[in-house]
Amino acid sequence: MPTIVDRSLSSAAAEVQPNVNASPQKRMLRSDTAKQSSPMKLKSPRRFMVDSPNSPATRVKTELAEKLTIKTPVKKLSDSFLDKPVWNPTDVNQLSAVKEALHVSTEQPTVVCREDEQKKILEFCKQCVKHEKAGSLYVCGLPGTGKSLSMDKIKGCLIDWTQEEGLQQPDVLTLNCTSLTNTADIFTKILTSCQPQKKTRGPTSPLKQIQNSYSQKQQSPGMRMMLIIADELDYLITKDRSVLHELFLLTTKPFSRCILIGIANAIDLADRFLPKLQSLNCKPMVVTFRAYSKDQIIKIIQQRLKVLPYMVFQPQALEFCARKVASASGDMRKALGICRSAIEILEAEIIETKCDINFSAIDNGFSEQPTAAACEIPKMHENNVVRMDHMAVALSKAYRSPVVETIQSLPQHQQIILCSAVKLFRRGKKDTTIGELNKFYMDVCKSTQIPPIGIVELSSMCRVLSDQGILKLGQSREEKLRRVALKIDEADITFALQGVRYFRNCLQ
Repeated sequence: MPTIVDRSLSSAAAEVQPNVNASPQKRMLRSDTAKQSSPMKLKSPRRFMVDSPNSPATRVKTELAEKLTIKTPVKKLSDSFLDKPVWNPTDVNQLSAVKEALHVSTEQPTVVCREDEQKKILEFCKQCVKHEKAGSLYVCGLPGTGKSLSMDKIKGCLIDWTQEEGLQQPDVLTLNCTSLTNTADIFTKILTSCQPQKKTRGPTSPLKQIQNSYSQKQQSPGMRMMLIIADELDYLITKDRSVLHELFLLTTKPFSRCILIGIANAIDLADRFLPKLQSLNCKPMVVTFRAYSKDQIIKIIQQRLKVLPYMVFQPQALEFCARKVASASGDMRKALGICRSAIEILEAEIIETKCDINFSAIDNGFSEQPTAAACEIPKMHENNVVRMDHMAVALSKAYRSPVVETIQSLPQHQQIILCSAVKLFRRGKKDTTIGELNKFYMDVCKSTQIPPIGIVELSSMCRVLSDQGILKLGQSREEKLRRVALKIDEADITFALQGVRYFRNCLQ
């Protein structure tokens, strides 16, 4: 009996071994035949021998499984956007929900991509409240980088922290300096906030009253620390800068209970307008909000759209918007406005397409057109997502510049020359020769079946582009050896030509 079992096992292994490339179905049938020919059932010791990692049959199974695994398509990162169904812009409720999610004033549960800056400011406030020590901090950064939004979150976190620690909550005074009729009115608001029962009228100015109060050890019973958040601080810059100086100097008084946080766009405001503070060794701590990067802009927009159960933007369109905004200013408010504009462009396109279908059906007397119109409706639904062309138009409206307009108005072959230069310089070169540029130009023309021009005409067109300030040409005895370089940013060329499918394919 053992001899028969061993023979059947060896024959099954020998039969499976040469047919590594056989399909899984055939191999399964043969193994079933081998099992039927075996007169007895395998016991656990022998099954362990057959299924051990070193046995021929197991190796065949492993290799076959690996081949099948390799054939499985790998899911791309952009496929995650396709998990949601495409939205319907003709639905008023969906359209309103998308626009609201992308509106600047829509409050978000968390402020993403600003965790480090918020941590620094919150830690500064905690230390001041915990030790009952005055201090000043200056928050700076370009517009639309999340300064004011972060401060709103920090206020809430600070109040929650004082409750958890059992500390006395500070009084919080938040004001926008542009709302002040007179710059000195800020001291009246501070006095009213910290001493509401005290009258501000009298021979003594509000500033003097605050200074006297913070210079004496005897404080009012139960007087709390006071957090002053002054947004648009640069509005307080006067000719003598006295208001700005005195505001920061309040935190240096012996018994001051002020925590001052000033917010403005100027990065070097503390150096330019507060030299007196530096001489007194009380220069405020500075926290800088850098411009948003491309990845951060995409992350913030995705965070806002996460609440929606449908897909609104093509992933490439979102990336295109983020890349342009990041290279221009990094202003998140600008990016949200452009996204809303692209949605409006899609909305107008759908309305226009519907009108064209209806008019076409009427003109044809409803004879054969209803069938064609019925075919157009599913296509319209497939194109409801905001695409690259919609985003290109929205970006063009937001960032229209003379350079972009010049490139868009150029003849086709000059635009192809610029596309060829962009592709060539992406390889790390800063300049090239007309001869080498001509080779790239010929390849682009051949790939799109456009008849190319000769090198003499190409050199002449390069001179025209040089006169317009787009290209920079060097000197050489031979025309094809003249050096060529771009005088404008590559992103401007990509942006100007992105709306045309032919050039978009060339630049990819």
